[in-house]
Amino acid sequence: MALLPGAETATGAWWSLLPPLVAIALALAFRDVLIAFVMGVWIGTTMVADGNPAAGFLRFIDTNVRNALTDSDHMSIIVFSMLLGGMVAVMSKSGGTFGVVRALEPYATTPRRAQIVTWVMGVLIFFDDYSNTLIVGNTMRPVTDQHRISREKLAYVVDSTAAPVACVAIVSTWIGYEVSLVGDALVKTGSTLNPFSIFLASVPFAFYPIFALATTFMIAVSNRDWGPMLKAERRAASGEIMSASAQPLADYAESDFAPDDETPCRWWNAVVPVAMVVGSTLVGLYHTGRASLLASGDTSHSMSRIIGASDPFTVLLWASLIGLAASIVLAVGQGILGLRDSLAAMITGFKSMFMAFVVLTLAWSLGQVCTDLATAGFLKGAVGPNLPPEALPVAVFLVAASVSFATGTSWGTMAILTPLAVPLVLETAQGQHHILAATVAAILGGSVFGDHCSPISDTTILSSMASGCDHVDHVRTQLPYALFSAAVATCFGYLPEAFLDVPAWLALLIGLAVIAGGVRVVGRPVIEEGSDP
Repeated sequence: MALLPGAETATGAWWSLLPPLVAIALALAFRDVLIAFVMGVWIGTTMVADGNPAAGFLRFIDTNVRNALTDSDHMSIIVFSMLLGGMVAVMSKSGGTFGVVRALEPYATTPRRAQIVTWVMGVLIFFDDYSNTLIVGNTMRPVTDQHRISREKLAYVVDSTAAPVACVAIVSTWIGYEVSLVGDALVKTGSTLNPFSIFLASVPFAFYPIFALATTFMIAVSNRDWGPMLKAERRAASGEIMSASAQPLADYAESDFAPDDETPCRWWNAVVPVAMVVGSTLVGLYHTGRASLLASGDTSHSMSRIIGASDPFTVLLWASLIGLAASIVLAVGQGILGLRDSLAAMITGFKSMFMAFVVLTLAWSLGQVCTDLATAGFLKGAVGPNLPPEALPVAVFLVAASVSFATGTSWGTMAILTPLAVPLVLETAQGQHHILAATVAAILGGSVFGDHCSPISDTTILSSMASGCDHVDHVRTQLPYALFSAAVATCFGYLPEAFLDVPAWLALLIGLAVIAGGVRVVGRPVIEEGSDP
């Protein structure tokens, strides 16, 4: 259906915020993410259809949902998740997942250590946020369940180590996109600065991603929490890893996933498929990146440039298929499962992902609504053209955080703000390259804020799915921690660095100290002294 007459009047106005705000408010208020997304998308399509609810209702399915499912990148995520879900099911049915739990017992002997191991795994799988989320969540879920760690806490640790570490890693699927955006903005202004050098210079100013990682680590080490997460952890400590009303996006508690009593629980039946996914991803990123550079006449051997030029979505499809095949070969080859049983487990794994696919599709549909209504364009207009150069990093961070939270996309936010902010800095802060680096970091940091805590972000949804957590519960419990990290990044990172000329390294140290002290002061032990564990 073509855009209906009059729809252009809905572009860029303040009420373009209504669809995402309605979806977020309904999801948090009524704990039903499906109804929230449907209402948000319908309101948006009605606005695009010039206020006609009937036309908006039809546009919902024939434009937004169809476009969401015909986008090749979106389908790559769905197929990748489905294949990985099938792999997890085969691993579980063949006893591999239970074997991992037993193998990690010497290291994850307490709830604190289990959380630390989860955090370390999240940091080590730095090359891609989707791989990070799905691998860490699926691998550590049985371990954290055993130690009575809430599914909300697992989802938080998984989510807060995925995008934050991927966006600052020198070698990741993000690097090429980030550098290309900066490069395009520089070319348009006639600047001869090197975009990769600017990215490297921006890493010390990546206050929010670094502080988000630090907050997650301090929460794990201290075993202290506050707000909704504290309630969730105390509930889990009493034996309920999920609330009674929870509706997890992926249900891994079905008896179909449990191995038979006589099944040998060998850890390598889970570790080998996961290692195949990780290894295949790294090899695939190198292969596609190298081929892309050679095709463009670039003979560079820089690993960062090679990974940046790769095709991550294609690589993830290869990796998940190889991992699934490995899990089936191991199960059948050892005589643990027959081929028919392995395929049946795989299909069960596919089915377990259905709810997540529906939510992802609705989230993408809502993202299309935000694009049609120019929601991000309205938000970026909140940054006035007369701001002093010193205020640009913090202003850009706040606007990027707002845009990414409202639209649920980090890459989209970067694409919107980079062409605006980089020329603005070059024009108003001539020669002050530290402000340029800080502004680029602020774009990335603000974009990541929404990507890893917005209810409509695909990474947030994947974290809920991989952790077997109720999506609304995940958002409600994680948001206070994300806001805490954002506040520390603003008050002790961007503001003093810009206005007081505080060196980035000193701002980082001060921020880390504030996080450590804040967690200690505000957080409360999950198990109070004198209480039964």
